[in-house]
Amino acid sequence: MTSQALSQTLKGSAFAGLLLACASGAALAAEPIPTVEAPDAAADSVDGVVVTGVRGVRRTVADSPAPIDVISSEQLTATGKVGLKEVLNTLIPSFNLPGVNGGGTSWTVRAITLRGLNGDQALFLVNGKRRHTTSLINNLARVGRGGVPVDLDLIPASAIERIEVLRDGASAQYGSDAIAGVVNIILKKDTEGGEFSYTGGQNYLGDGDTRAASLTWGRPLGEDGGFLQLAINWKNNEAASRAVPSRAQYLYQPTITTVGGVTTVTPDARDATADRYSWGASYGPGEEDIIATAYNAELPWRDLTLYSSGTVSHRASKKVTGSFLPNLAPVTGVTAGRPLNRNSLPEVYPNGFNAQRRIFELDWQTSFGARGQTAGWAWDASTTFAQDHAQLDGENTLNATLGPDSPTYFHLSTHQFQQWTNNLDVTRQFTGVLPHPLQVSWGLEHRYEHFLIEAGDEASYVVGDYVIPAGQPFAGLRPNPGLASYAGTAPEDAGSATRHSYAAYVDVGTDLTENWYVGVAGRHERYTGDVGETTSGKLTTRWEFLPGYALRATVSNGFRAPSLGQSLFATSTISGSLCPAAPNNTFRGAACTPGEYLTYPTKVLRPGSAEAKALGATPLKPETSTNYSFGITAEPLARLRLTLDAYQIDIDDRIVDTSNLDLSVTQLSSQPALAGLLTRFPQGLTATYYTNAVSTRTTGIDFVAEYGFDLGAAGKLNLNAAYAFNKTKVRELAETPAILKAVNPNLVLFDRQKISDLTVGTPREKIVLGAVWGLKAVSSSLRVTRYGEYTEAGTSVSLDRTYSPKWVADLDIAWDVRPNTNVAIGANNLFDQHPDKIGIVNADQGTLQFGIFSPFGITGGYYYARLTQRF
Repeated sequence: MTSQALSQTLKGSAFAGLLLACASGAALAAEPIPTVEAPDAAADSVDGVVVTGVRGVRRTVADSPAPIDVISSEQLTATGKVGLKEVLNTLIPSFNLPGVNGGGTSWTVRAITLRGLNGDQALFLVNGKRRHTTSLINNLARVGRGGVPVDLDLIPASAIERIEVLRDGASAQYGSDAIAGVVNIILKKDTEGGEFSYTGGQNYLGDGDTRAASLTWGRPLGEDGGFLQLAINWKNNEAASRAVPSRAQYLYQPTITTVGGVTTVTPDARDATADRYSWGASYGPGEEDIIATAYNAELPWRDLTLYSSGTVSHRASKKVTGSFLPNLAPVTGVTAGRPLNRNSLPEVYPNGFNAQRRIFELDWQTSFGARGQTAGWAWDASTTFAQDHAQLDGENTLNATLGPDSPTYFHLSTHQFQQWTNNLDVTRQFTGVLPHPLQVSWGLEHRYEHFLIEAGDEASYVVGDYVIPAGQPFAGLRPNPGLASYAGTAPEDAGSATRHSYAAYVDVGTDLTENWYVGVAGRHERYTGDVGETTSGKLTTRWEFLPGYALRATVSNGFRAPSLGQSLFATSTISGSLCPAAPNNTFRGAACTPGEYLTYPTKVLRPGSAEAKALGATPLKPETSTNYSFGITAEPLARLRLTLDAYQIDIDDRIVDTSNLDLSVTQLSSQPALAGLLTRFPQGLTATYYTNAVSTRTTGIDFVAEYGFDLGAAGKLNLNAAYAFNKTKVRELAETPAILKAVNPNLVLFDRQKISDLTVGTPREKIVLGAVWGLKAVSSSLRVTRYGEYTEAGTSVSLDRTYSPKWVADLDIAWDVRPNTNVAIGANNLFDQHPDKIGIVNADQGTLQFGIFSPFGITGGYYYARLTQRF
């Protein structure tokens, strides 16, 4: 097919048929071939065969027309990490995982970035099939805010044979989300034996205990090479905190006496023995328990190959999300810096409390398919079902406005995401048409998605009328509205949404000469609802100008449809206060009755809601991108490979949440168009909503070097080095809607803090240096990573804090004590590195001394031991 014919095909009317395109892209080439990365195969380590980014014929890492990384199961194990996100953050220079990164559910499904872009701007596959995203939106994250990424920790690492990371825009090949690249997780297909492994470790300070066990087992199916591979992982980690002791002047209400005009303050005796660390329990990772299972199976049958794979996982997590000291009333003249709290009702929590968020998540995905050949065409048809169901609860908290009868455990909300994907992929190699074989592939896809948010217990969002009684601190006042630390979902914020997408693609590639490859791909997708249609294309070329030396380049455009979560998510937090005494009896710009208790909401508004539209919101549309990359590969020696790739990614209409739009009664009253808001929110409101507000340009380079040594009697050594640099800048900001400017000229749709989080909140540079040495029964892996400078922006320039680069070393030493038994010891962050101390500490809770964005965490060094038994 000529490029002109392909262009005409792409223009033709939504591709009549538009069913079932290849979300997997690599489905026809998804049969894993082992990539040997172990020390005893140094000579072969640069020749790994890859299936991601190509169709029909396989290529090695070296001759791939686009940059790709291959991570073996041995490398996964040697990191000592027990979560897949942490593993990828350790091994991939362009991958970033903030250590804490915010509240809400973002501590459980931590937002990731790839090449400086959000995690949901990269596509994740398992055995070449699209992996579903989480049902938990990162609404309160700072880095990756508003994203709905794939939850990698619910895929058992022991089931993985290798991971292929395509560092290139690939929307034309794989569809929505593949702007930053594609991560293809290939599952094991062993037919004999199995392996049991147990890992235990803790932080250098003695906290954060982690226990993990895994079991894999494989057996043959049928008599023609079929297999069944099973895996189960269990992981439990305890919470850890890096807070310093609370500096509150008093933790308990002191006794105040006045004699002869002299006031004496006598501390409560409990202050002397109180645990001043417990109030900072939220500053660090929480407690988590995960059971993740997987299976992978193939069965040749007649002229077909039947296959299936899937995962089923459950997570129970607990995280302190707020600390509330015992109920303290003001002490005039001696209270500077001391916390004031009227929500810790002494009848319920005489010693204060740490509010905890609980998440119980059941996640599963399964694929069924068949491969075969018809009339010379190889085809692959499959269907994939997936669901993520999350129950959000609150524990050890209360709704103080309900008084001492308030519950202390609440169901906050239920989130659920379902996805059903159907694929047909067809490919054939034609010879005799051109001087070299022409590979032609095409495919169809249909995808159904459903997102649901259910309301929580009424007690989790209702505002009661309890008044603190006489004889207690804050007598006569009302507690702050809502639950302490978080809010339940009210019925008005619940809802559901459904959509379908239909797509078709064509992918053509050939070697025009012995040394020059050219490929072209095109894809058209149509979404139901407000998303509409989009067409993507990609041109790829590779020229080997000297034996072992090649230039490669790609140019493509892409897209990412807004997630259903971004289109549907809404939530409310209620704040309140007493109307001041006359003559200052105004509240948020309106007159009020002295002593009257007034409330107002802080809301994340659904973009399509009447309230959001009144504030200038428009329906979300897809993000669109243009990707350019250019690289050079070199293999000057048999065991040495060097690659250098530069890229530029322009994204238009990125979906972000707005600045906090604080709207008083006076401001709302100034615009007749906002009268409906004033009716619903008579005391005003603070609002945000998701919108296509910013266009960015991300530029960067990736460098990779690998070299294998045969040291003879001294063993074998693999050395590798990788460097990633990326820089994101804002090219264009959407205008602040006129209605917002009319209400308040100082309102900005997307403020400087949010811009900073997008552009400098992650390190621009990352260096990974590694060495793997093996001699007979002993192997060791040493890795040193340099994380570059990053900035945590404050609400003003004076509050910005920039963190200097840090080097972090990891070491793993393993020994086969018997032919099938291996023991290992190791340390992550061997030299106990921490981020800079920034000089800002929450005096009440002792938190924030290291910030929250750190790409290597804030808990310091961690040591572990591992036992592996093969059978």
